[in-house]
Amino acid sequence: MEQNAGRYPKTTIYPIRTSCNEQSTPMEHVRIIDKQSLEYVIRSGIAGGIAGSAAKTLIAPLDRVKILFQTANPDFLKYRGKFFGLFRASRQIWINDGLVGLFQGHLVTLMRVFPYAAIKFVAYEQIRALLIPTDDYETALRRFMAGSLSGLSSVFFTYPLDLVRVRMAFDTSHASHRTAHGGNFGLLYHRGKLISIVRSIFNETPYMVTSDDWWSRLKTRLIPTKFQGLTNFYRGFAPTVFGMIPYAGVAFYTHDMFHDFFRSKYLAKYTVQGSEDGSNGAVLHKNAKVVRKGSTDEEQVNSRDSRLPLKAHAQLTAGGLAGMFSQTAAYPFEVIRRRMQVGGALATGAKLTFKNTTRLIFKESGFKGYFVGLSIGYMKVIPMTACSLFVYERCKLLLSI
Repeated sequence: MEQNAGRYPKTTIYPIRTSCNEQSTPMEHVRIIDKQSLEYVIRSGIAGGIAGSAAKTLIAPLDRVKILFQTANPDFLKYRGKFFGLFRASRQIWINDGLVGLFQGHLVTLMRVFPYAAIKFVAYEQIRALLIPTDDYETALRRFMAGSLSGLSSVFFTYPLDLVRVRMAFDTSHASHRTAHGGNFGLLYHRGKLISIVRSIFNETPYMVTSDDWWSRLKTRLIPTKFQGLTNFYRGFAPTVFGMIPYAGVAFYTHDMFHDFFRSKYLAKYTVQGSEDGSNGAVLHKNAKVVRKGSTDEEQVNSRDSRLPLKAHAQLTAGGLAGMFSQTAAYPFEVIRRRMQVGGALATGAKLTFKNTTRLIFKESGFKGYFVGLSIGYMKVIPMTACSLFVYERCKLLLSI
């Protein structure tokens, strides 16, 4: 098999068959995977982008309401903490703005999510291949690190779009538009339109200018005045980084853990496609294996690359549970981040640093304030993560990666 592995172009991904003794064993099907190839990176990026976009579209209305609750929007405080608050808030948005209101800011969401998800899944595949080249390196810590580092890579490049999305979702003003346009809420004329939101964020006074800590003073000196407005697009970035480490790490680790659980010999015939015979679904079929491009040892095989896919219900369950655990671990950081992101849109002019925001939330609501909207978060994240990971795994099959 070593001789055959070297015959294929660097970026080729397709099945081959190795030579063998016809009198002894059947032909062995081998698929060569070069995870460092441009083709693999592009295909995994496309699969990730599609998966992220599909998942975000599924839960866009819930996301709008959750942001309004998290950021203590004055128009929706009366619904927060109520049993039917979610439905009443959704109804109020529908009355005010129609269907467009429930998806306000979603265009920006898709502009952010596609590259975010693409970068996240590409980074995950590359980092995981580096940290876990074979089954011998398959540990809980390495799984967690692969997820965390991939999440950090993606959020750094797409955070400004997330802040714009939050501001558009936070904007509930509609009266002037109703008067001017007779209640016809076109996307181009909505008060939460993209251009006006971006301009208002850029023109806000950067919090580092009004802060007196050494880090803010240093940034004020280093960044030219005309570019300081760009720092407004990174409001709440620190808690995002702190939150992404447990969120992405727990999500991918838990997803892999439940994949292993569903592939156990007792469950495989119910949860793994093609494993009705009771096998554990470790490979694509009876006489198949996947080998990483460049490997000189046929034992250097990662079973994750060659395992049979889970059935739809098992894949969705694994993704949903991963979403629930990751959301619980990272939710306090998300609440802090949202409050910091809308700080410039509030009339108080308060300096919403990470430390001040943490104290403000505790002063207002106590410890439970860090988990405001968590039930809505579950309703959003569980189906979103399940959908995202399910679509990604299916896209990988369609794209032959």
